[in-house]
Amino acid sequence: QVHLVESGGDFVQPGGSLRLSCVASGSFANVNAMAWYRQPPGKERELVASLTTSGNTNYADSVKDRFTISRDNDKNTLYLEMTSLKFEDTAVYYCSAGVSLSGRYYPTDSWGQGTQVTVST
Repeated sequence: QVHLVESGGDFVQPGGSLRLSCVASGSFANVNAMAWYRQPPGKERELVASLTTSGNTNYADSVKDRFTISRDNDKNTLYLEMTSLKFEDTAVYYCSAGVSLSGRYYPTDSWGQGTQVTVST
């Protein structure tokens, strides 16, 4: 199983930027992709962006052209660069390890503890 630890959440004003990090450790035997999810207050958890081991990315329409998912293999770290932040980006952001099949991301049971992003004036 993959152990995930997120960091980087903070308070930020609309239009601002943040970079989230997720350090991964453990066994990656059954994993070929990683992703970021978020859960806004009172809402369901939603997929934000995914990245396969071959470098393919997918983004939710709401974050396209504003967020960028990337990884540093030497540091076993997944990143989410967020720019032009909006009020509706406020959420707890979670890192996920999973499987990408036919362009669709399927999470495993490996989740981080989450990091809070609050966009506010």
